[in-house]
Amino acid sequence: MPITLLVTAVVSVSVVATFYLSARSQDDRIEMLEKQKVSNLSDNIAMRIASESDTSRQNVIIDRELALLENSQANIAAYIFDEQKRLLGSSGGGRSEEMKQLALKHPYGVLADDDLILSVSEIGSDYAVEGTVVVISDLSDVKKQSQQVLAFQTLPELIAVIIIAVVIAFLIIQVLLKPLNDLIDFTRKISRNKDYTARFLPGKSREISSLVGNINSFLDTIEVELTINKEQNATLVEQQQTMMRLANYDSLTALPNRQFVVDNLRLELARVRRLREDLALIFFDLDGFKSINDSLGHETGDLILIEVADRVQNLLREGDLVARLGGDEFIIVPDRDVSDVSLNNLATKLVSAFEEPFMLRGLALSVGVSVGIARATDAGYELSQLMSNADLAMYRSKAKGRGTHTLFTVDMVESYKRKMSLANSIDSAIRHDEFRVYYQPKISKHGAVIGLEALIRWEHPEYGMVMPGEFVPIAEQGGRISSITQWMIERVCMELPDLQMLVDNKFRVAINLSGHDLRHTDLFNDIYELFERYKVHPEYFEFEVTESSYLENFDTADKFFKRLSNMGCAIALDDFGTGYSSLSYLTQITIDTLKIDRQFICELESSERSRMVTGSIIDLAKRLALTVCAEGIEQPSQWRYLNEHGCDHVQGFLFSKPVPLSKLIELPKNFSHFLDDTTSFE
Repeated sequence: MPITLLVTAVVSVSVVATFYLSARSQDDRIEMLEKQKVSNLSDNIAMRIASESDTSRQNVIIDRELALLENSQANIAAYIFDEQKRLLGSSGGGRSEEMKQLALKHPYGVLADDDLILSVSEIGSDYAVEGTVVVISDLSDVKKQSQQVLAFQTLPELIAVIIIAVVIAFLIIQVLLKPLNDLIDFTRKISRNKDYTARFLPGKSREISSLVGNINSFLDTIEVELTINKEQNATLVEQQQTMMRLANYDSLTALPNRQFVVDNLRLELARVRRLREDLALIFFDLDGFKSINDSLGHETGDLILIEVADRVQNLLREGDLVARLGGDEFIIVPDRDVSDVSLNNLATKLVSAFEEPFMLRGLALSVGVSVGIARATDAGYELSQLMSNADLAMYRSKAKGRGTHTLFTVDMVESYKRKMSLANSIDSAIRHDEFRVYYQPKISKHGAVIGLEALIRWEHPEYGMVMPGEFVPIAEQGGRISSITQWMIERVCMELPDLQMLVDNKFRVAINLSGHDLRHTDLFNDIYELFERYKVHPEYFEFEVTESSYLENFDTADKFFKRLSNMGCAIALDDFGTGYSSLSYLTQITIDTLKIDRQFICELESSERSRMVTGSIIDLAKRLALTVCAEGIEQPSQWRYLNEHGCDHVQGFLFSKPVPLSKLIELPKNFSHFLDDTTSFE
């Protein structure tokens, strides 16, 4: 349509220009003819007047010629002047004065002034000019009539030409632009339908075909890019879903993870606070999982965690949430019902669910749980406090013997604060010598002191005397037990000269090592360096370790104790009989002494089984050429029984409680008088 309008405009302008040029040409022709006519007329009048010498006759001729002009329909005015420019006669009507002035201004000849034609002729000869004849013709009406005639004659033809030209141009344009219009419709359809798989068929026009080829090529590119974008979008969506799963779910057990449960707990805490309701949190971890993970490998540990997740999910109600916080720690958020009865039932079911061992790879693996329960109201609806309370309750369950559940109470906070205070004070205690070494004598079968066990105490500036049963587990959890052990060994080295003066017999000082100490790779070098620094002989030292600690770190422990033994130290296996059931390891480890655990000694009077086990341990030690030491002796009858069955050394409250170095001098040199007691339980 715009092109058709443009063609119409061009044709119209061309026709109008042609008409204008034709009109101008006709005006020029009329002007030329009128000039000739006026010139002839003025010359004829001048000649007729000049042919008469008689003045009266001339006046007659003037009147006759002017009368003829008056009767003429032509728009002509005539003026006749004498030689002094006096008007002798005129014709032309109402504009005589204007015409007269115009006639007087112009020289001889024919002149054109706008639409006026003036012809000035002399009367007489060049030598005797008797007057002037001025004839003026007004062509405005003539031209207007001529243009009207021209317009009436040519206008229909011009309009017809314009219409025919526009129609022809429109048809030609339609034919020429049809492929382009089709292409425009095609691109509009592509834009509307977003179907980039469509293609336009090329036409015969080389220019259009080239354009079509470019558009189709562009569509090919768009289609390829869209396909790539769709694939990338699908990949991104999948990656987002994977990231969402990784962000909110545990990859091993498929349970919600810490982040997910924390976010949900924040919302739930806000809801129950607003409604003045309550919410419970059950926190539990696995008892015995670490030993399985260390001894059988992380792959087996992962299988255990998967089975744990399945068992817990199977016992929960609809709406209860279970999540894995990390490691072997899990959390349960019960749905709405947080009464004591409901929580106790759920915790009991949780503990009972782990009574049956896991059957993995032909092994029956037993794993228990320690459960802690906390309520939002006790935590002031604060998330961190709620989780801390549940964690405290869980550790209280572990302290009670594991495989139990504990509901948080406010008094646990004070216990926790004390625990945290002790944990944060260990380094300071080492620097300020707040720890103390207490010694408990070891007695031979004849009553002589043949050794001392060094036991640590903490004289805390705020809490007073803190026993190792409280702060040693804290130090182990905080990774500070090795520093305490090193301090202990150094302090014994420093006090050894005083001990040598107090004890007459050859003796050894026993120092306890934990499983954490055995994993400390520089422990042997530290001991060797201390012996060198304080110039003490290794034969005065005995290192005690529990059989569970020894066997949990068997390779490193055996290598470590062999080096100590080669240096001259003695090795004692503490708490024997309470750990592993297999005795085959006794032929593989490096030890000098077996220490019978106090639980067997305490039951000697009441349990035939304990007496049989004690006798068997003594007999086994003798067959392996090991020294036997029994701890926990409180009755003379217990010592006498052990003496009679071949026990080499004993220690216990019967002889002395652990005392500081300053109190050792008060102990008797020999304790054989306890054997005089005739009390017997056999």
